[in-house]
Amino acid sequence: MRAVGSSLGTGAKATARGLKGVASVTGRASRATFRQARKAAGAQGAERSGLNRLIELHACNAAGDSAFAIALAGTVFFAGATSGERGPVLLFLGLTMVPFAIVAPLIGPFLDRFSHGRRWAIGATFALRAFLCWVLAGTLGDGSPWFYVAALGVLVSSKAYGVAKAAAVPRLLPGEITLVKANGRVALAGVVGACVSGPLAGAAYWIGPEWACRYAFVVFTIGTIAAILLPNQVDASTGEESLGSGARRSGLPPKVAFALRANCGPRLLSGFLTMFMTFVMLTEPLDGWESKTRSTLLVGLVIGAAGLGNTIGIVVASLARKINPAVMVVVALVADIVALVLATVFYSLVPLVALGLTVGLMQYLAKVSLDSTIQSGVPVRAHASAFAKGDTTLQLAWVIGGFLGVILSYPAVNGVGLAFAALLLTAWAVFVVRSRPGQPAPRQPAT
Repeated sequence: MRAVGSSLGTGAKATARGLKGVASVTGRASRATFRQARKAAGAQGAERSGLNRLIELHACNAAGDSAFAIALAGTVFFAGATSGERGPVLLFLGLTMVPFAIVAPLIGPFLDRFSHGRRWAIGATFALRAFLCWVLAGTLGDGSPWFYVAALGVLVSSKAYGVAKAAAVPRLLPGEITLVKANGRVALAGVVGACVSGPLAGAAYWIGPEWACRYAFVVFTIGTIAAILLPNQVDASTGEESLGSGARRSGLPPKVAFALRANCGPRLLSGFLTMFMTFVMLTEPLDGWESKTRSTLLVGLVIGAAGLGNTIGIVVASLARKINPAVMVVVALVADIVALVLATVFYSLVPLVALGLTVGLMQYLAKVSLDSTIQSGVPVRAHASAFAKGDTTLQLAWVIGGFLGVILSYPAVNGVGLAFAALLLTAWAVFVVRSRPGQPAPRQPAT
């Protein structure tokens, strides 16, 4: 017995030493990863200018938003997109416009008037989401009408954060990088934040959806504090008058309007591809993919390729030395048309996956080019309104594309769906190119 006890004691000590070693190695790896992430966020002058703080804040925002999405995965706000039935999908498309209908006419102008308190405005979007997530945690299972109010409030606050964040980037821009690259680095931090937070939120959801909401509450509370601690430059007004002098306060400058029109094409195609492929691939899959499991996998390959393309676009924008926004928005539109025509003519797995990859990649590169055009071409005091108008217009384009995808996915007409989309996008590209801003006439020398 003494021998057995001694063996058990020795084994327990060895196990404890092994667990301690694993914990030590894991802790060192986690700290090293955290240090490297912070070092990357502060590279190329970002730490000096304070942009790294905004990059880290955006990672926190994405972490909270991903937790909120996981918590509401089975509700009408998110389940409609994957229900496989046209009625719930159309309802989902309509719901996606509600936050933008509030942000564009109300939140954007309010944030412009509150331009000297952007830190507090950004912090307020986090604080409101934290409070509403706590409310949601108590209403998920009882069918309370406050559930819908709180959920829509979180969505509206998330869009308001996006507008305020985009307006803050130029104030923290270091001289070593361009606006396109800065926007790309901020977006890349969002991808990292969502990837890190997703498993944690999933584990909380496994305990219960309300715990995923409580986890989101904690993340948004941390974000509230981080937002208030942003650098003072976010609230600075230096250069506002010079940027705003001579610029139109009503409407958008010609270069911005052109970039927005060009962005509508890739965004419409993204909505169309998402809805059209979801229904067509499930009802009339490719040869050899007829089983339910394989047809679902087929949808995942095409739509997943679009998500991969979007991620690649974020990486490209964050690493590229220079991207010309005016050229990029046209290249994105043309590349989408080429990929769409090839997928229409050679209708098979590889062209369809290539189409999804192209759509995701070009949609992001076009959007980040639009953002930098707004940040450099719109008066600072009108940034929030311009971003709100732009985001609302692009979301409307996505919804229109989604509606067209649902309608053209019916068996009677789905054979012409991709061809119709190619013709529509080509016509739109012609319109966009013909409406591009003209070059200013050369000034005549004085006589």
